[in-house]
Amino acid sequence: MSITAERKKELMAEFATVKGDTGSPEVQVAILSERIKNLTEHFKDHKNDNHSRRGLLALVSQRRRLLDYLKNREEGRYQTLIEKLGLRR
Repeated sequence: MSITAERKKELMAEFATVKGDTGSPEVQVAILSERIKNLTEHFKDHKNDNHSRRGLLALVSQRRRLLDYLKNREEGRYQTLIEKLGLRR
């Protein structure tokens, strides 16, 4: 359900604003999106796993807050991020 260290490094490299960037909203949203995608696949097999579902809702809320922050700060960065990730909004 969690992402591997290699995948996390790939996401950091792809979405980093500067070299070595690990904490920008773009990187954080990309990592959260990957974890959400993995959990969504998990629920296709384990429909009654309510403990993990609670964690999924927390991840979605955290991603939403980061996206709202980015949208309020810099609309252009927000638009490019949701296009790259293929998010609906």
